[in-house]
Amino acid sequence: MAKPMIDLAAQQQALTAYLRDPERHAPPAGMDRARVEIYRELVFDNLRSLLGNTFPVLRSILGEEDWCRLLRIFLREHRCATPKFGEIAGEFVAWMASLPAGLQDAGWPPFMLELSHYEWIEMALQQAEAEPLPASDPQRLLTKSLRLSPLAWPLAYAWPVQRLGPAWRPIAPGDTPTLLLIRRDADCRVHFCELSPLAWRLLQRVEEFPELTGHAQLQALAQEAGLDDLDTFIADGQRLLRQMHSQGIIGSAR
Repeated sequence: MAKPMIDLAAQQQALTAYLRDPERHAPPAGMDRARVEIYRELVFDNLRSLLGNTFPVLRSILGEEDWCRLLRIFLREHRCATPKFGEIAGEFVAWMASLPAGLQDAGWPPFMLELSHYEWIEMALQQAEAEPLPASDPQRLLTKSLRLSPLAWPLAYAWPVQRLGPAWRPIAPGDTPTLLLIRRDADCRVHFCELSPLAWRLLQRVEEFPELTGHAQLQALAQEAGLDDLDTFIADGQRLLRQMHSQGIIGSAR
């Protein structure tokens, strides 16, 4: 009685192997070849549509032939841990981060991983199940400890990811990191902006030292940067804190 189940499992494994890697695996014996080909095309076309919409810049830089080649490698090599279509793009980015050095050096753009992360992060923030910070008094940003919104994510890249495209494909990263902030507003719209090194470090410090008041954060930041005119820096920093507060990026503890 167990034999039909064993045969079914073997047939399913053979079908899966063929759908993932038709160049190296034959379709299951006894299945109609035309029907198997339809399944194969549907699986790949759905993957190409799903990821192509998430990574349009990477797709345009690679060109359709290399884009499809990359997707076929992903389909062949990776085993997704999620059944949710909306999370496959994140697995695609994680897979690229784990690529062996030989594949990373096989003619793919050196910025491919960072660009894919930059393109995916917008979807990730859209899907994030997090709430904005509660309302707080902007007049108390210097005297209360600060909080970074779970809907505001500071980002740092070696490559100028926001400028990459088919017409500009640098061969080396910039001299300085690309520092960005991605945030989701109350209307669920996602915004990107560039940050100065001091603004980026300030947000980083808010996460690292949540017990410090706004004034203490700015004072410590000035010391890190080796700045002498502390009063001017605190005044400028307070204006920056109020601007970030108005955008929902930071808040003060109650």
